[in-house]
Amino acid sequence: MTAGADSSSTVGIIAGSGVLPFSVADLLRARGRTPFLFAIRGFCDPVRVAQYPHHWVALGQVGRLTRLMRAEGCGDIVFIGGLVRPALSEIRLDLGTLRAIPAIAKALRGGDDHLLTGISRIFESHGFCLVGIQDVAPELLMPEGSITRLAPDADALADIAKGRDLMRAISPFDVGQAVVVIDGHVVAVEDIEGTDQLLARVARLRADKRIRARPGRGVLVKTPKVQQDLRFDLPTLGPKTIDGIVSAGLAGIGIVAGRTLVAEADVMTAKADQAGLFVTGLPL
Repeated sequence: MTAGADSSSTVGIIAGSGVLPFSVADLLRARGRTPFLFAIRGFCDPVRVAQYPHHWVALGQVGRLTRLMRAEGCGDIVFIGGLVRPALSEIRLDLGTLRAIPAIAKALRGGDDHLLTGISRIFESHGFCLVGIQDVAPELLMPEGSITRLAPDADALADIAKGRDLMRAISPFDVGQAVVVIDGHVVAVEDIEGTDQLLARVARLRADKRIRARPGRGVLVKTPKVQQDLRFDLPTLGPKTIDGIVSAGLAGIGIVAGRTLVAEADVMTAKADQAGLFVTGLPL
């Protein structure tokens, strides 16, 4: 736990899409802590949400959300799950949101890190302690070393090193968290479209004969940005990432250990082993 985390309080989980909000809730229960989901309407899975104590909230309902979190006794809160950046016009306005409009508008005028930092300050100003996955559910973080039967060979390690160098160089521009490198060539960099579409783009390039390397070479490298607030938007991979790697014809994935979330790790590892891919956790 961080110094600000309160192990006796209910943990509020502001939940977007995907399975990770529910994995966090299950791990908290196993540790004897009480999770409470604040499910974002239009993103979080209604069927899964029904299995946990919860409230539904719309994007931008700052006043409603903070009132509900206080009512449920939440001291710590964690953001987890997928969420598409909203336009200001899409935000539901309640009184709390109206008061926060200047801060929200300012947060929207930048990259993802800028947005998340701005939103976090709004909640902290209401007295909540924002914590990261490493504080409440470290089991979901990628360990160091390969979790698959295969490990990267010398060529793959060289591609991984180049990918990490590139990500460090572009990190200040707050663009993306992933790059594809094949035989020393930077093929594609993640942008607002996300990792799944990055891999789909590589698959299209291969189908169009723009990539000459044979299938089974090259890597996807995912890293957090330099000086990223590790409470938010950590790089994430799961079974769907493996499907994308297969379609893109790559050899595997290199991700930073302790700084990457893994969804459905057992399923993901089994799929990677079946496809003959490696998934390896890189040292900091």
